[in-house]
Amino acid sequence: MTSPARHHVSEAARFTELVSSAAPGDWTRPAPVAGWTALDVVRHLVEWPRGFLRGAGIELPALAVDEDPAGAWKQHVADIQAILDDPAGRVLSNPNTGDRPVEEALDQFYTADVWMHSWDLARALGREIDLGEQRCAEALTALRPIEQMLRDSGQFGPAVPVDEDASAQDKLVGFLGRDPAWRP
Repeated sequence: MTSPARHHVSEAARFTELVSSAAPGDWTRPAPVAGWTALDVVRHLVEWPRGFLRGAGIELPALAVDEDPAGAWKQHVADIQAILDDPAGRVLSNPNTGDRPVEEALDQFYTADVWMHSWDLARALGREIDLGEQRCAEALTALRPIEQMLRDSGQFGPAVPVDEDASAQDKLVGFLGRDPAWRP
């Protein structure tokens, strides 16, 4: 099994490649998440984990995502990687997730979110991305039993129906409330 630190390196690198490939005018392009732009995808992945980490006593400074999305993202990745490289036994306490080692909480909630939102950013930028069929199938299997909780959280829209013979990636994307055929 890959360590949380190494897992983050891999997922963040793919997202960083997308962020780095964006032209200045790309940030206002619509994203597959209703009402979001490409910039909103990056802002989401930079801002919520910084608040989440307060549950481990970690205060990270706010970053100017709107002014420099690529620079903010790269600084954010470095900040998170430093925590994962040296978790120092810190425990993240959260009323929704309980108490967990900070590296485990980041891996399960944040790094997984980077992986899934890579699809959103790629599509907003007019690109295709392969999230990995096996990984998508495994994620879908893990998410289905908690579907109602996810929907009730307000963080997931209604599932988008896909054909039974669709790829695991398309099934996962549809489950998450995105149309796999969405284009900007």
